[in-house]
Amino acid sequence: MKIGFDAKRAFLNSSGLGNYSRNTLNALHRYFNQNEYILFSPKIRSALFNNYSDFTTVTPKNPVAGKLNSLWRSLFLVPVLKKHHPDIYHGLSNELPAGIKNSGIISVVTIHDLIFFRYPGLYNSIDRKIYLLKFKYACKVADKIIAVSNQTKNDIINFLGIHPNKIEVVCQPVNPVFFEKQDSKDILKKFKIPEKYILTVGTIEPRKNQLSLIRGICESGIGITLVIVGNPTSYLKEVKRYVETKKAGDKIIFLQNLPVNELAVLYQNATLSAYISKSEGFGLPVIEAMASGCPVLTSSVSCLPETAGDAALFCDPENIQDIGSKISEILNNDDLKNELKQKGKDRASLFHPEICAGQLVSVYVNLLNDKNDRGLK
Repeated sequence: MKIGFDAKRAFLNSSGLGNYSRNTLNALHRYFNQNEYILFSPKIRSALFNNYSDFTTVTPKNPVAGKLNSLWRSLFLVPVLKKHHPDIYHGLSNELPAGIKNSGIISVVTIHDLIFFRYPGLYNSIDRKIYLLKFKYACKVADKIIAVSNQTKNDIINFLGIHPNKIEVVCQPVNPVFFEKQDSKDILKKFKIPEKYILTVGTIEPRKNQLSLIRGICESGIGITLVIVGNPTSYLKEVKRYVETKKAGDKIIFLQNLPVNELAVLYQNATLSAYISKSEGFGLPVIEAMASGCPVLTSSVSCLPETAGDAALFCDPENIQDIGSKISEILNNDDLKNELKQKGKDRASLFHPEICAGQLVSVYVNLLNDKNDRGLK
């Protein structure tokens, strides 16, 4: 098979959709290298995707089109696709280009979440309208929709009116580095991280709920360092104001843009990982922590119980007392810590990149077989 991908996020996004794109592409290349994979991106930035040379990569030939990168991948990509003759084109980040339905190319789109429906207040009205148009169009014209969780599948059905048969739930792959033991000594020393610490990973924004985590630690009198890894937004000011009022600055370490091997070191040495987001499409940091052998505390809402299964302790992300209580429960109970570690490793194995890539290839093969069967009739 020859498969084309929208690879913009793989090159340009350091987290979230970028991680999904890179993990998916690398897993397909590693475990199913008999196929040909072509990446279409308005720009190439090797800093985030340093092994992109393993793939055929196509960028705009016209400098003007390159500057209008969103328009290139949305409005002008189909003629480019036709020149490369892929059997399938996969939009990895919620979008498909205009005209794909009539191109003769099978199309697949991954929908990660519909949080803009559930929490409209987190987005301005213009962004919501743009997302709605893009998501509705992609789901309408796609031959198959990939949802990263059952919750996302249900949201696609309920909010966008898509028939369930058009949607496949395919697990989100985890970077294999999290399953591999990393040399930690120099990394912990580099960031001045103590022996015991709580780790939380994710963009610093209201939905990820870092302030409630900090409040849960401070208001419960838990004297342990919190390491926060994530790109900042304006929400960071609110977080830091609270930290200053509690004089807790010496117990909180902010980091961002870590190479994946350094992030793996932090997971593998953390006392526990806390991911108490209010809403997610999947919640990749939960599985990254589990693959790393780190006990996990996560939210009892959204898709996070689906992602974590029975391998995490759950808390109400809106209840500061519950957050603090559950953190203390893990910190003070070695048997619970060990149980969560083992269950977490077992759970993470279900999201190994070979398994997830295999599920995706099955979708591709079935689509191609269906097309060939129709052609014979």
